[in-house]
Amino acid sequence: MKGRSVLVTGATGGIGLESARELARRGAAVTVLGRDPGKTARVAQEIGAAGTLIADLTEMTQVRQVAAEFRDRVQRLDVLVNNAGALYSGRQESREGVELTWALNHLAPFLLTRELLPLLRAGEAPRVVTVSSGAHVMGRIRFDDPEFRRGYSGWGAYSQSKLANILFTRELARREPWMQANTLHPGFVSTNFGPDSRVFGQFSRLGLSPEQGAQTSIHLAADRILVSGRYFVESRDRLPAPQALDDGAALRLWQLSEGYVGDPASLSPAPDGRGQQAIR
Repeated sequence: MKGRSVLVTGATGGIGLESARELARRGAAVTVLGRDPGKTARVAQEIGAAGTLIADLTEMTQVRQVAAEFRDRVQRLDVLVNNAGALYSGRQESREGVELTWALNHLAPFLLTRELLPLLRAGEAPRVVTVSSGAHVMGRIRFDDPEFRRGYSGWGAYSQSKLANILFTRELARREPWMQANTLHPGFVSTNFGPDSRVFGQFSRLGLSPEQGAQTSIHLAADRILVSGRYFVESRDRLPAPQALDDGAALRLWQLSEGYVGDPASLSPAPDGRGQQAIR
């Protein structure tokens, strides 16, 4: 990993921090992306990161801004680790009016990856690693209501977003065969998982340590990998749930997501799945 350019989102705690720490230890030039400036700066100093980026990834305007800042700062990106995510017990919306789980867990990695494709194209054997979850097995993409405006369920929204991570990765691998794009289940990890970590309650103490949970992310970012568009568990290529293998749904999800954030082939906003204008 010596000299490789790496960006890790959600890198100020949990498996994101441990992934960033280990990749930096192996010699990578790691940029950590976090929401809190003070905490992000402290983490960067602690692990010897090459730099920091600050953004609230629930807002697509900030995702675009931080991607533009990173493009201005570096010449290439070798590894992008889409790690940031959360589970919310009650339905909430971002300042842009999008349900938070959908915005943070799916739209943010979708848009950030797309915005950083020029840097990835300039990278050496580039990789995109996206943290999903075994919860995807309970997920279904509600194409007519992805934001759970009807019948909100925290676990339902979360499992949908984790299924979306896998489908996004499959379609990304199909569209960009020149790079590796893989996703993973980190295991059930004992960590403060977003603002609603209480959702896990007393069971959190039974989970893996953050260091253990980060191992598959590190494996996909740093080790020799020969496949793309795949799902890994315990650093091994595994079959996800059947609905995560639906390439038609993957394409439909990509198109729905472009409706939210805008089609890069068009200079005008595209309508999203709710018939409104794309977030700009």
